[in-house]
Amino acid sequence: MSSKPDSTNVININGLEYKEWGNGDRFEARIGAISKEIGAQKLGYNITVLPPGKMGFPFHNHRVNEEMFFIVAGEGELRMGDEICKVVQGDVIACPPGGREHAHQLRNTSETEDLRFLAVSTRMSPEIAEYPDSDKYGVLAEFPGSHGEPDESLRIIVKGHAIFEDYWEGED
Repeated sequence: MSSKPDSTNVININGLEYKEWGNGDRFEARIGAISKEIGAQKLGYNITVLPPGKMGFPFHNHRVNEEMFFIVAGEGELRMGDEICKVVQGDVIACPPGGREHAHQLRNTSETEDLRFLAVSTRMSPEIAEYPDSDKYGVLAEFPGSHGEPDESLRIIVKGHAIFEDYWEGED
């Protein structure tokens, strides 16, 4: 009897390939994709590594999808709504969907060690994200590619609450 399920559904995080993410300034991360590699369909998950002093993403909230973070190694701080709290190895963080009170961001507070966390999220599309610090909104729609083909996506970022003042403008 095998000690593991079918190998197509199992991946060891020590063998992940990481892609660089961020703008190279305040935002910098290495992200090791997991979900697509093992056939996940309704959840997305990855290992995210933040170098000392860096954040992976701007302060944001999701209107549709829920996220969960599990701190694998290191320490940092979580900004959630109006609060900031310390996070350490073993902490589990819930980021439910909703308004700006659920906006969140992780930052590595170490000067020498990486902060590593498992990120898990639902994968409902389309998604709307808000960025309270910059008053931006993002709309992301993902369309799975055919077997063997890459996924397609549509991403729109706007500043402020509306592009048009009149909802009916241009409609006949």
